Amino acid sequence: MINIPKGTKDCLPQDSAKWQYIEKIARDVASNFGIKEIRTPTFEHTEVFLRGIGDTTDVVNKEMYTFLDKGNRSITLKPEGTAGVARAFVEKGLVSSVMPLKLFYITPCFRYERPQAGRLREFHQFGIEIFGAEKASIDAEVILTARAFFEKLGVTGLKLYINSIGCKKCRAEFNTALKNFLKEELDNMCPTCQERYERNPLRILDCKEEKCKEICAKAPKIIDYLCEDCQNHFNDLKEYLALVGVEYGVNPNIVRGLDYYTKTVFEFVSENIGAQGTVCGGGRYDGLIEEFGGAKVAGVGFGLGLERLILLMESLGLDFNEKTTDIYFATIGEDAYKKAFVLADDLRRKGISCEIDHMGKSVKAQFKYADKIGAKKVAVIGDDELANGVINLKTMSDGTSRLVKFEDIASEIE
Repeated sequence: MINIPKGTKDCLPQDSAKWQYIEKIARDVASNFGIKEIRTPTFEHTEVFLRGIGDTTDVVNKEMYTFLDKGNRSITLKPEGTAGVARAFVEKGLVSSVMPLKLFYITPCFRYERPQAGRLREFHQFGIEIFGAEKASIDAEVILTARAFFEKLGVTGLKLYINSIGCKKCRAEFNTALKNFLKEELDNMCPTCQERYERNPLRILDCKEEKCKEICAKAPKIIDYLCEDCQNHFNDLKEYLALVGVEYGVNPNIVRGLDYYTKTVFEFVSENIGAQGTVCGGGRYDGLIEEFGGAKVAGVGFGLGLERLILLMESLGLDFNEKTTDIYFATIGEDAYKKAFVLADDLRRKGISCEIDHMGKSVKAQFKYADKIGAKKVAVIGDDELANGVINLKTMSDGTSRLVKFEDIASEIE
């Protein structure tokens, strides 16, 4: 027997309905906000992620699935969605689109990391990317899009945290202050943070090691070093969130894990999925398009993992609105079976879901099967029903039955 690779998961029929439901809600919410779908390749030239994500991140240094293809080109399976969308924006000339350009995707991603609850090596992201708008109101709208998605799914108990990590100008001053503070504590920090100290000290604030978190709690706060433009943008974001009654907390240690972020960063956090409680994260990335050789174009977006979302919804006992069979035909005799076969075809063409027996089960076994698949109604056809042109239609929820003419079945179900 060949087993599934570590960190991957089969989506079996009993699970696929959950995915379909969530993906439908994602598309509905995106449509309400005027966001159109984009689909980019599952793999890209490795340079896309080196430019977009940054070569100092854990994703690039430790987690990417990178290989040489038969043309000796370095190829990487996408570890996240934003970089590929930015590449497409530049390559396809989307800068000439009407702005803001609002895009969303639902895509598989790949990271080589230790599998745990809700975190796999192959996972799936729902994300949105909005280009061309510099005002903080669009940052707020991105957050509202995520909130609308969670609300429509019935997900409760989430807390929104926001921060600003400034721009290159004010971040340079903060990095100096942060390094001066951490210099005396470096020997007490984890090896990863010691490595980050020279290359990307801001990422130390994102460390999950307890000893590092304790040290960082006393570190300088980047929001105390914001330049006037970044401070005004952050104040505007808070104002727009307040206008629509969105509750939030300011967490100065949110920096996100990818290098392309500037100014706004945010996270939706849950306490229902263990220590790794971030359900959705995003922010602004005003310099990303330039990294790909494009014009200076503002950008902002978010990404969330669908596996983690399903785990959260299950922990909350939420309904995935799984579709059940509208009608099951239980038949007695070959002539009745053939009539049910014809009726089922007609109903399916009218958009009504139905099933018939293909296994030669007894009537009792057919009723048991109908109950197992959650059929709403069972249509019994035997010799008497055939002779009178009717079915005996039983409603499974209350056990009531009534005779319905063959030609009236569709209207009865609808």
